[in-house]
Amino acid sequence: MRNTRRILLVHAHPDDESLTCGATMARYVAEGAAVTLVTCTLGEEGEILVPSLAEIGPDGADQLGGYRIVELERACAALGVTDHRFLGAAGHFRDSGMMGVPSNTAPRAFWGTPLDVAARLLADIVEEVRPSVVVTYDERGGYGHPDHIQAHRVTMRAVELAAWPVAKVYWTAVPQSVRDAGLATVRDGGSPFTVPKDPDSLGFAVPDDVVTTRIEGVLEAKRAAMQAHATQITVDGEFYALSNDLGQPLLGVEHFRLVAGERGPGRGEHNWEDDLFAGLD
Repeated sequence: MRNTRRILLVHAHPDDESLTCGATMARYVAEGAAVTLVTCTLGEEGEILVPSLAEIGPDGADQLGGYRIVELERACAALGVTDHRFLGAAGHFRDSGMMGVPSNTAPRAFWGTPLDVAARLLADIVEEVRPSVVVTYDERGGYGHPDHIQAHRVTMRAVELAAWPVAKVYWTAVPQSVRDAGLATVRDGGSPFTVPKDPDSLGFAVPDDVVTTRIEGVLEAKRAAMQAHATQITVDGEFYALSNDLGQPLLGVEHFRLVAGERGPGRGEHNWEDDLFAGLD
Protein backbone atom coordinates (compact mmCIF):
# COMPACT_ATOMS: atom_id res chain seq x y z
CA MET A 1 0.00 0.00 0.00
CA ARG A 2 1.31 3.47 -0.86
CA ASN A 3 -1.33 5.45 1.04
CA THR A 4 1.29 6.14 3.74
CA ARG A 5 4.45 7.98 2.76
CA ARG A 6 7.30 5.59 3.54
CA ILE A 7 10.98 6.35 3.16
CA LEU A 8 13.97 4.07 3.82
CA LEU A 9 17.44 5.56 4.27
CA VAL A 10 20.61 3.45 4.22
CA HIS A 11 23.78 4.79 5.84
CA ALA A 12 27.17 3.32 6.60
CA HIS A 13 27.92 4.48 10.15
CA PRO A 14 26.22 6.22 13.05
CA ASP A 15 26.42 10.00 12.39
CA ASP A 16 26.14 9.71 8.58
CA GLU A 17 22.37 9.95 8.79
CA SER A 18 22.50 13.21 10.74
CA LEU A 19 25.22 14.80 8.60
CA THR A 20 23.62 14.12 5.22
CA CYS A 21 19.90 13.65 5.82
CA GLY A 22 19.14 14.83 9.36
CA ALA A 23 17.03 17.83 8.42
CA THR A 24 15.18 15.82 5.78
CA MET A 25 14.40 12.94 8.12
CA ALA A 26 13.09 15.31 10.78
CA ARG A 27 10.87 17.04 8.22
CA TYR A 28 9.23 13.83 7.07
CA VAL A 29 8.74 12.55 10.61
CA ALA A 30 7.03 15.86 11.45
CA GLU A 31 4.82 15.49 8.38
CA GLY A 32 3.71 12.02 9.45
CA ALA A 33 5.69 9.93 7.01
CA ALA A 34 7.04 6.52 8.05
CA VAL A 35 10.82 6.95 8.22
CA THR A 36 13.08 3.90 8.51
CA LEU A 37 16.83 4.21 9.02
CA VAL A 38 19.21 1.32 8.32
CA THR A 39 22.80 1.65 9.55
CA CYS A 40 25.30 -0.86 8.15
CA THR A 41 28.03 -0.80 10.83
CA LEU A 42 28.68 0.52 14.34
CA GLY A 43 31.51 2.81 13.20
CA GLU A 44 34.06 1.00 15.35
CA GLU A 45 37.05 2.44 13.46
CA GLY A 46 36.09 6.09 13.83
CA GLU A 47 38.41 8.67 15.33
CA ILE A 48 37.38 10.00 18.74
CA LEU A 49 36.99 13.74 19.36
CA VAL A 50 36.32 13.41 23.12
CA PRO A 51 39.72 13.08 24.86
CA SER A 52 38.28 11.34 27.92
CA LEU A 53 36.98 8.54 25.68
CA ALA A 54 40.20 7.96 23.75
CA GLU A 55 40.81 4.54 25.32
CA ILE A 56 37.58 3.01 23.96
CA GLY A 57 38.85 3.20 20.38
CA PRO A 58 39.93 0.29 18.15
CA ASP A 59 43.52 0.46 19.40
CA GLY A 60 42.38 0.30 23.01
CA ALA A 61 39.32 -1.31 24.55
CA ASP A 62 37.59 -1.46 21.13
CA GLN A 63 34.28 -0.35 22.63
CA LEU A 64 33.61 2.65 20.39
CA GLY A 65 30.94 0.76 18.44
CA GLY A 66 28.88 0.17 21.56
CA TYR A 67 29.24 3.79 22.57
CA ARG A 68 28.10 4.93 19.14
CA ILE A 69 24.94 2.84 19.44
CA VAL A 70 23.93 5.14 22.27
CA GLU A 71 24.89 8.24 20.29
CA LEU A 72 22.73 7.02 17.41
CA GLU A 73 19.79 6.37 19.73
CA ARG A 74 20.05 9.96 20.97
CA ALA A 75 20.33 11.30 17.43
CA CYS A 76 17.26 9.36 16.30
CA ALA A 77 15.34 10.71 19.28
CA ALA A 78 16.30 14.25 18.25
CA LEU A 79 15.10 13.59 14.70
CA GLY A 80 11.94 11.80 15.84
CA VAL A 81 12.94 8.57 14.08
CA THR A 82 11.54 5.54 15.89
CA ASP A 83 12.24 2.82 13.31
CA HIS A 84 15.98 2.20 13.22
CA ARG A 85 17.73 -1.08 12.36
CA PHE A 86 21.33 -2.22 12.04
CA LEU A 87 21.86 -4.28 8.91
CA GLY A 88 21.82 -7.92 10.03
CA ALA A 89 22.00 -6.87 13.70
CA ALA A 90 24.11 -4.52 15.81
CA GLY A 91 27.71 -5.45 15.07
CA HIS A 92 26.87 -7.97 12.35
CA PHE A 93 29.10 -6.01 9.96
CA ARG A 94 32.16 -4.12 11.19
CA ASP A 95 33.37 -0.68 10.17
CA SER A 96 36.05 -1.23 7.49
CA GLY A 97 38.04 1.94 8.17
CA MET A 98 39.37 4.23 5.47
CA MET A 99 40.44 2.88 2.10
CA GLY A 100 43.66 0.87 2.04
CA VAL A 101 44.06 0.18 5.76
CA PRO A 102 44.36 -3.28 7.39
CA SER A 103 40.84 -3.14 8.84
CA ASN A 104 39.46 -3.37 5.27
CA THR A 105 40.20 -7.10 5.37
CA ALA A 106 39.28 -7.78 8.99
CA PRO A 107 36.69 -10.46 9.80
CA ARG A 108 33.16 -9.02 9.44
CA ALA A 109 34.45 -5.91 7.62
CA PHE A 110 31.51 -4.55 5.64
CA TRP A 111 33.73 -3.74 2.67
CA GLY A 112 34.64 -7.40 2.20
CA THR A 113 31.14 -8.82 2.57
CA PRO A 114 29.81 -10.58 -0.57
CA LEU A 115 27.38 -8.19 -2.18
CA ASP A 116 24.35 -10.46 -2.35
CA VAL A 117 24.77 -11.58 1.26
CA ALA A 118 24.35 -8.04 2.56
CA ALA A 119 21.87 -7.05 -0.14
CA ARG A 120 19.52 -9.92 0.73
CA LEU A 121 19.39 -8.71 4.34
CA LEU A 122 18.47 -5.23 3.15
CA ALA A 123 16.00 -6.56 0.58
CA ASP A 124 14.16 -8.30 3.43
CA ILE A 125 13.80 -4.92 5.15
CA VAL A 126 12.57 -3.32 1.93
CA GLU A 127 9.93 -6.02 1.60
CA GLU A 128 8.85 -5.52 5.21
CA VAL A 129 8.80 -1.70 5.20
CA ARG A 130 7.52 -1.25 1.63
CA PRO A 131 8.98 2.21 1.06
CA SER A 132 8.08 4.39 -1.89
CA VAL A 133 11.44 6.14 -1.59
CA VAL A 134 14.92 4.77 -0.84
CA VAL A 135 17.92 7.02 -0.13
CA THR A 136 21.62 6.14 -0.04
CA TYR A 137 24.98 7.42 -1.39
CA ASP A 138 26.27 7.72 -4.94
CA GLU A 139 28.71 5.26 -6.49
CA ARG A 140 31.66 7.09 -4.88
CA GLY A 141 30.09 6.81 -1.47
CA GLY A 142 30.08 10.60 -1.31
CA TYR A 143 33.79 10.90 -0.55
CA GLY A 144 35.28 7.46 -1.17
CA HIS A 145 34.95 5.68 2.18
CA PRO A 146 34.75 1.93 1.47
CA ASP A 147 31.73 1.43 3.72
CA HIS A 148 29.88 4.22 1.94
CA ILE A 149 30.67 2.67 -1.42
CA GLN A 150 29.53 -0.72 -0.14
CA ALA A 151 26.33 0.80 1.27
CA HIS A 152 25.63 2.22 -2.18
CA ARG A 153 26.24 -1.14 -3.86
CA VAL A 154 24.22 -3.07 -1.30
CA THR A 155 21.28 -0.66 -1.52
CA MET A 156 21.12 -0.66 -5.30
CA ARG A 157 21.33 -4.45 -5.39
CA ALA A 158 18.70 -4.80 -2.63
CA VAL A 159 16.27 -2.71 -4.65
CA GLU A 160 16.81 -5.15 -7.52
CA LEU A 161 16.35 -8.22 -5.33
CA ALA A 162 13.33 -7.05 -3.34
CA ALA A 163 9.89 -8.19 -4.35
CA TRP A 164 8.52 -4.78 -3.36
CA PRO A 165 8.73 -2.23 -6.24
CA VAL A 166 10.44 0.90 -4.86
CA ALA A 167 9.10 3.91 -6.77
CA LYS A 168 12.06 6.29 -6.43
CA VAL A 169 15.73 5.92 -5.48
CA TYR A 170 17.83 8.93 -4.50
CA TRP A 171 21.50 9.47 -3.82
CA THR A 172 22.60 12.13 -1.36
CA ALA A 173 24.30 15.08 -3.07
CA VAL A 174 26.03 18.37 -2.35
CA PRO A 175 25.85 20.79 -5.31
CA GLN A 176 29.16 22.49 -6.08
CA SER A 177 27.50 25.89 -5.70
CA VAL A 178 26.33 24.99 -2.20
CA ARG A 179 29.76 23.66 -1.26
CA ASP A 180 31.48 26.81 -2.48
CA ALA A 181 29.02 29.13 -0.75
CA GLY A 182 29.37 27.12 2.44
CA LEU A 183 33.16 27.30 2.44
CA ALA A 184 32.96 31.05 1.85
CA THR A 185 30.70 31.32 4.88
CA VAL A 186 33.17 29.32 6.97
CA ARG A 187 36.04 31.52 5.80
CA ASP A 188 34.25 34.84 6.31
CA GLY A 189 31.78 34.07 9.08
CA GLY A 190 33.98 33.68 12.12
CA SER A 191 34.18 29.90 12.11
CA PRO A 192 36.76 28.41 14.52
CA PHE A 193 37.54 25.69 11.98
CA THR A 194 39.90 25.61 9.01
CA VAL A 195 39.07 25.91 5.31
CA PRO A 196 40.66 23.65 2.68
CA LYS A 197 42.95 25.36 0.17
CA ASP A 198 41.55 23.16 -2.60
CA PRO A 199 37.78 22.63 -2.26
CA ASP A 200 37.85 19.86 -4.86
CA SER A 201 40.09 17.86 -2.54
CA LEU A 202 37.05 17.27 -0.33
CA GLY A 203 35.65 15.07 -3.06
CA PHE A 204 31.96 15.15 -2.13
CA ALA A 205 30.42 17.85 -4.34
CA VAL A 206 28.69 17.20 -7.66
CA PRO A 207 27.76 19.52 -10.54
CA ASP A 208 24.56 21.43 -9.91
CA ASP A 209 22.99 20.07 -13.08
CA VAL A 210 22.94 16.45 -11.83
CA VAL A 211 21.09 17.41 -8.65
CA THR A 212 17.33 16.94 -8.87
CA THR A 213 15.93 17.71 -5.44
CA ARG A 214 16.24 20.33 -2.73
CA ILE A 215 14.64 19.61 0.64
CA GLU A 216 14.01 22.26 3.26
CA GLY A 217 14.16 20.36 6.52
CA VAL A 218 14.27 21.01 10.25
CA LEU A 219 17.57 22.63 11.15
CA GLU A 220 17.30 22.52 14.94
CA ALA A 221 16.54 18.81 14.93
CA LYS A 222 19.58 18.22 12.71
CA ARG A 223 21.73 20.32 15.05
CA ALA A 224 20.65 18.29 18.08
CA ALA A 225 21.23 15.02 16.24
CA MET A 226 24.73 16.06 15.21
CA GLN A 227 25.51 17.13 18.76
CA ALA A 228 24.47 13.67 19.92
CA HIS A 229 27.36 12.23 17.88
CA ALA A 230 29.93 13.95 20.09
CA THR A 231 32.69 11.40 19.47
CA GLN A 232 32.60 12.23 15.75
CA ILE A 233 31.31 15.77 15.26
CA THR A 234 32.19 19.12 16.82
CA VAL A 235 29.35 21.64 16.52
CA ASP A 236 30.25 25.28 17.21
CA GLY A 237 27.47 27.78 16.64
CA GLU A 238 26.46 27.65 12.99
CA PHE A 239 29.45 25.53 11.97
CA TYR A 240 30.70 22.00 12.46
CA ALA A 241 33.74 19.87 11.72
CA LEU A 242 34.77 16.23 11.79
CA SER A 243 38.16 14.92 12.88
CA ASN A 244 39.87 16.73 9.97
CA ASP A 245 38.91 20.11 11.54
CA LEU A 246 37.64 21.35 8.18
CA GLY A 247 34.69 23.62 8.82
CA GLN A 248 31.30 23.42 7.15
CA PRO A 249 28.13 25.42 7.79
CA LEU A 250 25.27 23.68 9.55
CA LEU A 251 22.44 23.81 7.00
CA GLY A 252 18.78 22.87 7.19
CA VAL A 253 18.59 22.41 3.41
CA GLU A 254 19.75 19.11 1.88
CA HIS A 255 20.06 17.97 -1.72
CA PHE A 256 19.55 14.70 -3.55
CA ARG A 257 19.89 13.12 -6.97
CA LEU A 258 17.06 11.00 -8.37
CA VAL A 259 18.51 7.91 -10.09
CA ALA A 260 15.50 5.63 -10.41
CA GLY A 261 11.84 6.51 -10.88
CA GLU A 262 9.98 9.41 -12.42
CA ARG A 263 11.00 12.94 -11.54
CA GLY A 264 8.22 15.00 -10.06
CA PRO A 265 7.42 18.66 -10.73
CA GLY A 266 10.12 21.13 -9.77
CA ARG A 267 10.46 24.80 -9.05
CA GLY A 268 13.00 27.58 -8.71
CA GLU A 269 16.06 28.45 -10.78
CA HIS A 270 17.11 24.81 -11.25
CA ASN A 271 13.62 23.29 -11.42
CA TRP A 272 14.57 21.04 -8.50
CA GLU A 273 11.93 18.95 -6.75
CA ASP A 274 11.09 20.15 -3.24
CA ASP A 275 9.71 16.81 -2.04
CA LEU A 276 11.21 13.31 -2.24
CA PHE A 277 7.68 12.03 -2.86
CA ALA A 278 7.08 14.50 -5.72
CA GLY A 279 4.94 12.92 -8.39
CA LEU A 280 3.83 10.02 -6.19
CA ASP A 281 0.89 11.57 -4.35
